[in-house]
This record gives sequence, C-alpha cells and structure tokens, in this order.
Amino acid sequence: MASTGFAFSDVHRRDSRSTSDLPLTQERDPSQRLVDDERPSCEESASVPARETTAPLSSAVNEDPHLDEKIGTVADFEGIVGQSSALRQVLQLVEMVATSDSSVLLLGETGTGKELIAQAIHDRSRRKDRTLVRLNCAAIPTGLLESELFGHERGAFTGAVTQKIGRLELADQGTLFLDEVGDIPLELQPKLLRVLQDGEFERLGSTRTKKVDARLVAATNRDLDEMIEDRQFRNDLYYRLNVFPIRVPPLRERPEDIPLLVQYFTQKYASRMQKRIESIPAAAMRKLTHWHWPGNVRELQNLVERAVIMTRFSTLAISAPELANSGGNLGPAKVNNFDEQDRIVRILKETKGRVGGPNGAAARMGLKRTTLLTRMNKMGIDPRKRS
Repeated sequence: MASTGFAFSDVHRRDSRSTSDLPLTQERDPSQRLVDDERPSCEESASVPARETTAPLSSAVNEDPHLDEKIGTVADFEGIVGQSSALRQVLQLVEMVATSDSSVLLLGETGTGKELIAQAIHDRSRRKDRTLVRLNCAAIPTGLLESELFGHERGAFTGAVTQKIGRLELADQGTLFLDEVGDIPLELQPKLLRVLQDGEFERLGSTRTKKVDARLVAATNRDLDEMIEDRQFRNDLYYRLNVFPIRVPPLRERPEDIPLLVQYFTQKYASRMQKRIESIPAAAMRKLTHWHWPGNVRELQNLVERAVIMTRFSTLAISAPELANSGGNLGPAKVNNFDEQDRIVRILKETKGRVGGPNGAAARMGLKRTTLLTRMNKMGIDPRKRS
C-alpha cells in the first residue's frame, strides 16, 4: 500500500498572474513538508472566478519568514500528505499514542492510508529500531493464516517439510501490523486474544509455549460492532484491540488536501518516468477537488499516475471522463438505475438499516457486504437513515 496517504506540504496562494494552469515548482524537493494555517482552503479558492484562483501550488515557499519555525513545531510524517484539520487530528493522536505500548485500532475506508499511519506510529515508538512486521489477514487463505501468524513445526500438517517462524515471532520487540483484522476467522481469534492478554502462544504443531513482546497495531474497513452483533467477531478481542482507536478520514472529508496530493503524486511519477511536468490545468483541479472519491487516496493516486503516463508536454494531461462529464459541485455519483436504488432503500428499511450479517441487506440481495456498501456510497444512500 505504497504512498496512499497524506504528507505535510505547502498549499497554493493566489497571485497577480492571469493563467489557465497551476504551475508546479520544480526547483523544490517534493519531499519537503510545509504547514501554513493562514493559507486559503480549496473551498474558498473554488468560489472565486477562475482567472483569480490560478496560482502556483508552492508559490509561498520563501514568502513567509517564519515558515521554518512552523515546520519545526510538527514532526515530519514520511509519505503523509495534507494539512487539513481532519488529518491533523489523526496525526495528533499518533503522537499521543506512539510512545506507549498500547494496542491501536485504525478504522477507515479502503484506500485512506491506514498502513502509513501504522508506519508513523512505529517510527515514533520506542520500538522504532526494531522490525515493523506487516500481515494482511484478508490476503492469506483461511487455512494458512494460523501458520503465517504463529508459525508451525515440521510435520505439523501435510506439506510442512520445514519449521517456519510466524509473523508474530518475527515482530518480537517490534511492532506487528495486522491489516484487515476483521477477516481473521472466528476460530483463530482466541489464540490472538491470548497473545494480547498474556504474551504467549504456541506454534502450530507444537506444545511448547513461547513468550513474545510485540506491540500490536490493527486496521480494518469493516464495522466490528456489527460483526460482534452477528457473532462474527469476539467482543473480548475487540476490547483488547480497541484500546486506542483512530479513525482515518476518507478523502471527501478533507478536500483541501487534494491539490497537495495531486502535486505530490504528479512530481513522484514525473520523476520516476523522467518527465518534466510544470503545471496542472486549473479547471481539472477544481473538478478533482469537488469529486467525492469513493476509492479515496488510492483512487486519486491511480488517476494521477495514469495522467502522467498520458502527458506529452509540460502540462498534466488529466484524462478523467467520469469527472469531465460532471459539472459544478460534484456530490455522490448519480446512478441511472433508479430501480436498483429504490430496491436497496426498500430492503434497508426492511432490515432496519442493517447491511451485513445473515439477515442483512447484502445477504438478501445476494451481494457481498463491501459491494453493497460501494453501491450505496455511489448512490448517496446512508443506511443509518433507513433504520
């Protein structure tokens, strides 16, 4: 999940030039992170006529003599781009919890940069000189997850021809990041709970108890409270994981960060592809800023990478038909299939707003819970208002 999140960077300021593009400053190192509370937000800029809102994204680098002092008051979060209040609140929580050994639960939609937040917590902890071990619980087949997490002895199962050290043991004295923790099978959850309570476990196929000292950071895009109600997740494990919850906001809740992210990803991919891109069309930037981004930062990153590939000259060639055909202030995407929208609303009323679980709307419609949530998001349907 490389660079799907945020970083402190400078936001654009109006100047007296009349131009149709937003210049990218090439002389600066794109890894510099700047914060300035007094700069106008994107929403303020979007309300001004286009000829007044076009300005360099990094024009104020040398205009504020106190800028270096402002940088010094905030830690540099590598790969995390943004200066919105929603993001700052997250980073303040990271600073608070990093120096402890408490478990952290990162909550948020897919593509919001939860892995970058986990890395930031590890980098500011007392365990920063040891390993951050990552495991995506949704990417490992159910039958192999126990072996991957806890390890196994030779002969523990068919095909176990050698001893294997699990991710938990590799993270001893360091940090273990469990992504998509909501996908851990119910029968494996008590073993993880024991690790959190007592710091003990056994490898698969062994009777020898091993001690481990690993700090746990978990992340999920699922509703664990709903999973507990549906008996898909243990409440005692939830309480152990939920010592210090941090909600990572979706991109639509921090639109003022979008120009900074576009600048960051443009410079990143232009450098990688050995291209010189000096400006971004102002009209395209306004559309990007007002899009609702159901795929969050990852979706924006992929769109910018595609644009850099298609760019032949010095102006970024944003090619986004799904955005270009939408005018003005873009809200949730309109869906032509009104029959499907009515059906979803009707079933949500019948299930009292419940989406997941055996009696939820997704099961009744024969869809995966995540698929239904994505469709609801695009249609602007809030299940809480249908209960």
